[in-house]
Amino acid sequence: MTHKNFAFLKLKTVLTFVVILFCTQAYSSSIIGVCAKSQYTTNGKDTLINTFKKDVPLRDKIINFGRGLLGTPYVTAGSSTKGFDCSGFVYFIFNQFNIKVPRSSSLFKNFGKEIAIDEVQKGDILLFLSPTRNVIGHVGVVTNPKGLDSDFIHSSSGREMKVIITSLKKPGYAKRFVKEVRVL
Repeated sequence: MTHKNFAFLKLKTVLTFVVILFCTQAYSSSIIGVCAKSQYTTNGKDTLINTFKKDVPLRDKIINFGRGLLGTPYVTAGSSTKGFDCSGFVYFIFNQFNIKVPRSSSLFKNFGKEIAIDEVQKGDILLFLSPTRNVIGHVGVVTNPKGLDSDFIHSSSGREMKVIITSLKKPGYAKRFVKEVRVL
C-alpha cells in the first residue's frame, strides 16, 4: 500500500466516523431530520420511509416515526426510547414534531377536538377506559383509519409489554373505547 493510498484510507475512516457521530448526535438531540428513518413491514416487504421528507403529510410523518419505535419495551411512567407507557409514547412521538399533548392519559379527556369514529384519520388519538377504573387509562394513535375497525399504535402494558399495532375491534379494546380526539 502506498503512502498516498494509506492517507486516503485514513481520511475516509475519519470522515466516516464524523458522519456517524453527527447522525448519532442529531438523533439524540431531536435534530433527526437528517438521519432518521422508520422501518416497518408492509405487505411482507421491508420499506424504508424518510420520516422527514418535505412532501410527506404530517400525519404520515407522525405514524412513520411511531412505527420506527415498534417493539420498544413498555416501562411504567416511561417517555423515552428506553421504554414508554401509553401516554409517554403518544407524548414522545407528537413532541418530535413540536405538537404539545398531555403526558397523562387522563388529561386527554378534555384535550383536542372530539370527532366521530367514522371520521377517523391517521394521527388521531383514541381514548380508552382503564381496565380497573372508570377513567381514561389508555391512549393510542390511529395508523389505519377504518372507523370501528381502525388500527392504532400504542405502548401496551398487556401481554405484549411493548409498542405494538392493534385493531380497535380487538375485544379488550373495543369494549373500553371511549372516544377519539384530533390534535392535528
